[in-house]
Amino acid sequence: MTQKLTILLDLDGTIADTAPDLMAAHNHVMKKFGYETKSINDIKNYVGHGAAVMIGKSIFGSARKEMSEITDPKVKNEMIKEFLDFYAKNIVVKSKLIDGLYDFLKWAKLNNISLGVCTNKQEHLAVDFLKKIKIYNFFEYVAGRNTFDYCKPDPRHLTSTIEIMNGDIKKSIMIGDSENDSDAAKSAGIPMILLEDGYTEKKIENLYHNHLIKNYIGIEKIISSYLND
Repeated sequence: MTQKLTILLDLDGTIADTAPDLMAAHNHVMKKFGYETKSINDIKNYVGHGAAVMIGKSIFGSARKEMSEITDPKVKNEMIKEFLDFYAKNIVVKSKLIDGLYDFLKWAKLNNISLGVCTNKQEHLAVDFLKKIKIYNFFEYVAGRNTFDYCKPDPRHLTSTIEIMNGDIKKSIMIGDSENDSDAAKSAGIPMILLEDGYTEKKIENLYHNHLIKNYIGIEKIISSYLND
């Protein structure tokens, strides 16, 4: 029996444009604690590393510093909790699926392709988002940043998810939009389909990818080339 194809998708910037709702949560926290709010483009560059890094990058402009400049652990924890609480309550207000995604998911299921989500979003938030935007049932497994003891760009985030889904690394594809996705896919040795308008500061030419897409319209042709390999 031929091993079926496994496709993993990132969430933020890959499954949906979630930046508007992330920005609302982020700016809510910034206003409450007396910091400057940020634009939608700023938020896109902060996504993918968790709430603490997003807030830290926003305040101090450095991923290395993250939240270390806030010396009061109580304030630090309050900011993160406020962000997560607000976001959880407003997770699908302005977020929209990337064009063509829903039709692609239906096509994939009809072609016996296993679909999974591998995101650096907290698992419970990822599951809640997918349910509220009404695509959760397309996926066999959802792995968040806290599902394992590691997350992207660690390739084990992908390989462990594939293993749980009874997939084969040699018959798997990653679809993502940032360096976390491309670095993990490259290290795992699996093909990478990159969304060109991703949530990243890096240039496309500096990101590992085998295929570049604007959205999911017409992606079936790319995927079909892997079905009979």
